Amino acid sequence: MFNIERWQEIFEAIAKNKLRTFLTGTSVASGIFILVILLGAGKGLENGIAKQFENDADGVIWIWAGTTTKEYKGLNPGRRIQLRNSDFEISKQKFEDQIDKKSSKFSIWNGNIVYGKETGNYDCQGVSPDHQAIEKVTITEGRFVNLLDIKNNRKVAVIGQKLKNDLFKEKNAIGEQIAISNVKFEVVGVFTDPGGEREETRTYLPVTTVQQVFGSGSDKINDMSFTLHKKDTYEEALAESKKFTDGVSQLLKGKNTVAPDDTSAIGINSTVENIKQFYDLNLYIRLFFWWVGICTIIAGVVGVSNIMLIIVKERTKEIGIRKALGATPLSIVGMILHESIFITTIAGFVGLLSSLALLELVGPQIKSDYFLNPEVDFTIALSTLILLVIAGALAGFFPAYRAAKIKPIVALRDE
Repeated sequence: MFNIERWQEIFEAIAKNKLRTFLTGTSVASGIFILVILLGAGKGLENGIAKQFENDADGVIWIWAGTTTKEYKGLNPGRRIQLRNSDFEISKQKFEDQIDKKSSKFSIWNGNIVYGKETGNYDCQGVSPDHQAIEKVTITEGRFVNLLDIKNNRKVAVIGQKLKNDLFKEKNAIGEQIAISNVKFEVVGVFTDPGGEREETRTYLPVTTVQQVFGSGSDKINDMSFTLHKKDTYEEALAESKKFTDGVSQLLKGKNTVAPDDTSAIGINSTVENIKQFYDLNLYIRLFFWWVGICTIIAGVVGVSNIMLIIVKERTKEIGIRKALGATPLSIVGMILHESIFITTIAGFVGLLSSLALLELVGPQIKSDYFLNPEVDFTIALSTLILLVIAGALAGFFPAYRAAKIKPIVALRDE
């Protein structure tokens, strides 16, 4: 039931001790302010890291060759391993049930591309049709490399938006001829890439054409990439990725006469396993931010509790008179708790609204690849406020309980 006299007492007590009340409220408000800002910063880091993984499809596994570091079957270390089409084909056949998308790649580093009077050195890659899905390439004009291009060794090119702007300016590129290291290719598509301009300076060509034209008809490839069929849970995806990487590593090492424990000869990188590392890092960051924020709130709540003890001490004689006139212990507890909860609630709202306003104003202005859209879920923000009110109630309860235990005769003798 609303008791106007109780609220009058609270406001009178606050008015008599403005500075003390302000400092107490500031400590509580700063606690929730810091907590919400830290949670928002943690979310910004999480969003930024998640954005980086948009450059690749879910669960991309990259495989490349290196140099042997161990003697094996009479072969000395230091041998350079070369992946070939047969490595790609045997991997596809062996793990057909696990594989969703697959692509081999043969690169031309700093390929000289000429169109009319425009020229430049760009990264040219011979790839398979599935490379579009693996790299999450978006076609804005024309098409990507297809199976007929691969089968017929067609001289076609799919160019990035940045490269198109450099060479063609505002002109339509589809159907035009470009010269790559003095070999003519027809532009059949233009793409954008979530990785940005660096990726959009690339040119994608049919891998068989690149092998024939720039590799003197060889069957060499630089690397292979695979995605696996999606799983219902992250744990299942991680287990499937580990099974595939172990299996394909053993297969390729056996085919190329490499020691089973030689990790340098056949390199494998799984984004599924990398994502786990980043998720773990995000978890540790969130836990650290929660810990710092909660410790700050606890410091503010301890301040509230100390202030309530001082208030009880100052009002000891008043409490004794109230009890002598018939006030119940419950009413004494309520009197102290009301003031404690009121201060922490108002201070908590101020801290919460200030932090949310700061995130809303400053967050969009922060430009970073690894920090994006710092925000706090409303449910979490509300939960922190409820937590704060409960903490404020607990902070006031113990002084209130102490006040309720004071005997009237002792309180009336207090000076």
